[in-house]
Amino acid sequence: MFVIILEGVLFVALVVTAGALLVLGVWHLTPVGRRLQQRANRRRIDRVAELTCPIHGTHAERELVRLPSGEPMCPECYKETVHGKHDW
Repeated sequence: MFVIILEGVLFVALVVTAGALLVLGVWHLTPVGRRLQQRANRRRIDRVAELTCPIHGTHAERELVRLPSGEPMCPECYKETVHGKHDW
């Protein structure tokens, strides 16, 4: 009984290993993988760019104010817009 269970576990491990190697090969060795990597890099860069105010610099995502239009705004710019005060 133990041998049958062990054989089943080893077969599942073999299938998982083969699948992981296939995904890894597609990710690193094919044009499709290159496109997927470039898309992930673009998303990462766009996310950082959204968090960066040209005047006040980078902020954490939780610090940003979400406008009714859905656009994120830096908290300092929001204060200046609402209260009309400028620090410069």
